[in-house]
Amino acid sequence: MKRVDERDVMFSRANYQKGTDVYEDYYKRNPDKKAIDDSIRTRPHLCDEDTMTYSELNSPMASSAFEFLGDIRHLCEGKVSPVKVQGNKKIITRRIKGFAKHYGAKLVGITELKDYHFYTHRGRHTEDYGKEVKCDHRYGIVFAVEMDKDMINRGPMIAEVIETSKCYVDAAVIGMVLSYYIRNLGYEARNHMDANYLLMPVLVARDAGLGELGRNNLLTNKKFGSRIRLGVVTTDLELEIDEPVSFGLEDFCEQCKNCSFICPSQSISNETEKYSNDNLNWTINQETCYIKWTYTGTDCGMCISSCPFSQNMEAMKDIDTFKDNPKLIASVLGEFRKKYGKKPFVPGNPDWLR
Repeated sequence: MKRVDERDVMFSRANYQKGTDVYEDYYKRNPDKKAIDDSIRTRPHLCDEDTMTYSELNSPMASSAFEFLGDIRHLCEGKVSPVKVQGNKKIITRRIKGFAKHYGAKLVGITELKDYHFYTHRGRHTEDYGKEVKCDHRYGIVFAVEMDKDMINRGPMIAEVIETSKCYVDAAVIGMVLSYYIRNLGYEARNHMDANYLLMPVLVARDAGLGELGRNNLLTNKKFGSRIRLGVVTTDLELEIDEPVSFGLEDFCEQCKNCSFICPSQSISNETEKYSNDNLNWTINQETCYIKWTYTGTDCGMCISSCPFSQNMEAMKDIDTFKDNPKLIASVLGEFRKKYGKKPFVPGNPDWLR
């Protein structure tokens, strides 16, 4: 698999301001992206006053969470204790996983890191724009926090982004405590959290057995669907690794297509072709997806709520795999449509947001 340059990610491109060296460098190398990116920069950001879902009282809940994440970004790396604590690899692995779950992780897996997990260059922030990504950590500890189903089912309204931002904070805190713990044991560790990744969590999570990549380009777990947020800690502490899992998601996504049909910006392909930029993946248009966010003021979430795996369907329970079983997939989709129609939607806000 080819590595991805973080400078090409929409979150990075949206921040390149005219008149800066970063702007000039990027669009000199990528003139084809300049027109659409210039247009995107004229639009409001998540939770801004000019967006469809803006609430003077509620929107700052999400924007404050993202502001907090920015303020703690510098803590992702730190000093390592000069004294190495020696221990059995199996026991330490169990400690790490148990510690993460004690802090709220629903899923934890470990994989040996590969070159394709990492970005080639950094691009999210001006101060490290264009820096080559170098990380010689051998292991990736990846964990998932669950997003509340009713909050996500309110998407694309403001409750949805309040929930996603909260879970980014939850994942960041877990990663911080784990990385501090490992460094105190005398080993290197780095927390990879929102807006400060050196790698792509979905690929690490897939290889560590937390799920598979769905049509919406998100990691999909058999129990929680794509209703999760991920965090990663990389380290040179030797750990036991987990194996990837398969429950027939590719077959399911080929037949289902719910997320592509419900996507308000039609950013998710409903074709069966999975190859994009030589990577095995479903195709998604990140520009049109991001533009929709600038209208709604939230990160939408409709592709998450429309996934049957995200809704704890009865017909899915006790099923090992959906591979080569179109009748079983059809029965799940029938239950979903009977219960939710095109997609679930919880109207209004929870009591505490009213």
